[in-house]
Amino acid sequence: MAYDMYQEVILQHYRTPKNFGPLEGATRVGEESNPLCGDHITLRLKLDPASQKIESVRFEGDGCAISVASTSLLTEHLTGATVKDAEAITRDNVLQYLGIPLSPVRIKCALTGFAALGKALHPPPVPSSP
Repeated sequence: MAYDMYQEVILQHYRTPKNFGPLEGATRVGEESNPLCGDHITLRLKLDPASQKIESVRFEGDGCAISVASTSLLTEHLTGATVKDAEAITRDNVLQYLGIPLSPVRIKCALTGFAALGKALHPPPVPSSP
């Protein structure tokens, strides 16, 4: 019975994802793709420069139900969190948000948004000009 409930939560987050759409004034952006399933997620954060709290988080992209639902659930844990709190989220946390067992192939789907978050939190350095 609990498994059915989690499946319904996943479908609900897939059909009407939370925090989906563009984010004006984003200060951090991370993108990730999963070519095995065709998932592509862009995650945008707007940070308060003084407190390093995440004021807003939004994502866009296409993906399977697991990818979109997982990213939707992840964003619910990010709004109002500090960068340090966001960095403390692990892949196991993200898989727990879904609440169902996943095959190894589906785990990659579930972690697409998490990988985009890592890129947003740790953007590559801007090369200096010669």
